[in-house]
Amino acid sequence: MMRMTVLASGSKGNSAVIASSRTRVLVDAGLSCRELLKRMAIAGEDPTALDAILVTHEHQDHIAGLGVLARRLKIPVFFTEPTHRAWVRMLTPRTTMTYAKWLDHVQREKEARAAVLAASTSTDSIVAQSEAIAKVSAEGAVLNRSDDPNATLELPVDPDEEELCSPEGGGASTQKAEKSDPTHLPAVEYFHSGTRFSIGDIDITPFTIPHDAADPCGFVFEAEGIRMALATDLGYMSPNVKAALKRIDVLLLESNHDLEMLRDGPYPWSVKQRVLSRVGHLSNDATAEFLQKDYDGGASWIVLGHLSESNNAPELARLSAEQALSNQPTLLGNRILLARQAVSLDPITL
Repeated sequence: MMRMTVLASGSKGNSAVIASSRTRVLVDAGLSCRELLKRMAIAGEDPTALDAILVTHEHQDHIAGLGVLARRLKIPVFFTEPTHRAWVRMLTPRTTMTYAKWLDHVQREKEARAAVLAASTSTDSIVAQSEAIAKVSAEGAVLNRSDDPNATLELPVDPDEEELCSPEGGGASTQKAEKSDPTHLPAVEYFHSGTRFSIGDIDITPFTIPHDAADPCGFVFEAEGIRMALATDLGYMSPNVKAALKRIDVLLLESNHDLEMLRDGPYPWSVKQRVLSRVGHLSNDATAEFLQKDYDGGASWIVLGHLSESNNAPELARLSAEQALSNQPTLLGNRILLARQAVSLDPITL
């Protein structure tokens, strides 16, 4: 037995449970801890039975509740190393030094050094003045922490959310430490795209996807003779993705936007260009082209996911996929479902 439960799919948050008879894995945690626990309860998924959290990439709609949920459930998080580093950078407070602050810092450093020269030569005085210089220099180091100028998103931990989802039995000191370090996780495990690994009795094969993140991945899950795959946030259907999606029994595949709705829609042109790029998102037409030309027809269920609320309509995504399948009579047995943003999809069990 294997089961896929899509808790949420869309631009505001993504998460799904993949389960065998003995292992349960949460793929992404793109909603708050509170909302994820709520949706799992509604879907009949026991959060305390989760064995791990698996992360596709570090964008906010895939990791919003990650740290809080992992600490609440005390379970390991599986990343690629570049994705983990990117996530840590996003959560690490940064302050950029303005030119005025830099001038002030230089002046204070000069004054501190001058004070050392003017002071007596006693050991205690030199040590004290040296500590003052070190303090000024350290302040400058903090102000200059801008190692990733493109990562402008700050993700502060909501104290109410942290308290609600804090580990049971955790003392006040533990909770305080976790709030001060939002990057703290119970355990971190690294995997590499293209290299198969296992969590419990589920074999997992990660594959690289074309998207504008540090090291984004899709996954194929296999247990008890059943294969399930998750492939969203794709700029295009690259050859390695097409190869990975062979002999799949349940396929969660992106169908993000309708091309005309996106071009005429409310997004700024720069955002439209990103979505349309080869590291953006898959359109209904691109998904249909894959289903018609490269899909092997093996899936009992095709779940269309990551639908844009602004630039797509569920009926358009479904119609486009159904027309692609209808052109091949051998694929008519494939059933299509639409994953939603606001509510969980009923579990798919094979």
